[in-house]
Amino acid sequence: MDTGLQGAKVIITGATRGIGRAIAEAFIAEGAVIGFCARQAAEVQSTAATLKAEGRVVDVADKAALAHFVAEMGQVLGGVDVLVCNASGFADGTDEATFRTAFEVDMLHTVAACDAAMPFLERSAYGSIIAISSISASEDYRHGDVAYGAMKAAINFYIKSLSGHLAPKAIRANGVSPGTTYFEGGFWHQVEVNQPESFASALAHNPMGRMARPQEIADACVFLASRQASFITGINLVVDGGYTKRVQN
Repeated sequence: MDTGLQGAKVIITGATRGIGRAIAEAFIAEGAVIGFCARQAAEVQSTAATLKAEGRVVDVADKAALAHFVAEMGQVLGGVDVLVCNASGFADGTDEATFRTAFEVDMLHTVAACDAAMPFLERSAYGSIIAISSISASEDYRHGDVAYGAMKAAINFYIKSLSGHLAPKAIRANGVSPGTTYFEGGFWHQVEVNQPESFASALAHNPMGRMARPQEIADACVFLASRQASFITGINLVVDGGYTKRVQN
């Protein structure tokens, strides 16, 4: 399938590990050029060298720093065709501090990145925004990830609303909601090591008998950004192997 992404300019937040890293690799495999950010300098440097991509150290909760990063990447790459908002604080809990972290890192970073990228996306022939959400946005698993789920739900609403405003400009906005996703050093790897019973329970809940691989989430992002999805906007694409039970309307 020709994705039409050869030479596309892609910005990704939080791209040094897990799903974000897989997204970066998937776009590069399609011939895109990318600029990415993350918080850890050593990881940014290593990822940039390995992927031969432009990487910057950015705390996405810092609106000014994030806006500067997006503007800089727009100049360095020669434009922005695709923006992927992946960075997350993975904030578990119900206290005010946790909610603030989730709000600033997950929700506000998505809004700020979209705002900063808009001048570039408006000049793109096929502008696309993809926000990484979660199945926790629509189902309560009683895992304590209340703040995380609440902000991901807010992101889903934001992207749906944004899609309607941007459609006349030929800019598409979609979300991707991963289910349980396993990679070394990730959340579910830590659960496997520290809470084997909880891990076994989550694994048993997966109809396919396994968890997602980051590449499988990345493939969904590439499809939504591709020319093959040129008439798809405002959706929340769930990639969970059947983990959720609801019927999407």
